[in-house]
Order: sequence, then C-alpha cells, then structure tokens
Amino acid sequence: MIRAATHADIPDLMRIRAAVRENRLNDPSRVPVSAYREFLAVSHIWLFEDEGGIRGFAAADPRDGSIWALFTDPAAEGRGVGKALLPYALDDLKAAGWDRAHLSTAPGTRADEFYRRQGWEPAGLTEGGEQGFVRRL
Repeated sequence: MIRAATHADIPDLMRIRAAVRENRLNDPSRVPVSAYREFLAVSHIWLFEDEGGIRGFAAADPRDGSIWALFTDPAAEGRGVGKALLPYALDDLKAAGWDRAHLSTAPGTRADEFYRRQGWEPAGLTEGGEQGFVRRL
C-alpha cells in the first residue's frame, strides 16, 4: 500500500534513511526531525507499507523541482519499492507545474543504475561529486 506520511511516521523515515547501505548520510544531524516536519508542510512524503511496516519512502520538492528523497529499507530491496514510489513523487512535481525533475546520487551506486533504468538522463557531476540526473515529466 502506498500512502502519504504523517508526523507519526517520521521515526520510521529516519530509521530507513539511516539504514540504507549506499548513499548513507555521513552526518544524520543534517536531516533532523525538524527537516521532515518542515518538508511535510510543503509537500507529501509517500510511503510504501506492507504487513511488515514501512518499507520505503519518496518525496519531491515542489519548490525546486527535485527528488528530495527515495529510500528503501534494506530488508525490502529488490522488491520494486522504489519503482512503485517514484511516480508519486514525480506526479507531485507535475502538479506543482514542473516539466522536468532533477536529483543527484553517488556515482557508480545501485541508485545511479536505478535512475538510469527509470529513464533519467545523466546531467554531469555536482560540486559535491554526485552524479546529477534530469528527467522530463
């Protein structure tokens, strides 16, 4: 089931974000509880939930046309969670008037390959050394 997150879901979102094997936040304080609360005030965070709980989440930032987050619980990797969630985030960007989405991720990772398979086009490296991607909506 896919549903919109509430403030009560924030601990699970933080747990998943901290548990990912790649693109792990080196400093979890960079995305504290307040960041999730502030984000929920401007957009949706979409959850993939099954009988075992929340398995992943995705969010797009309507202020800048970016994918703010797409994370899957390591216990649910390879089950299509990210692929199921991504259209919800992209729909939020379309609804906000964007005709193109962008994001960045560590180069050479499974996320890098995932976005390429989903039709994202490489857009060079960011100042921080991440692989940038763009996709028409």
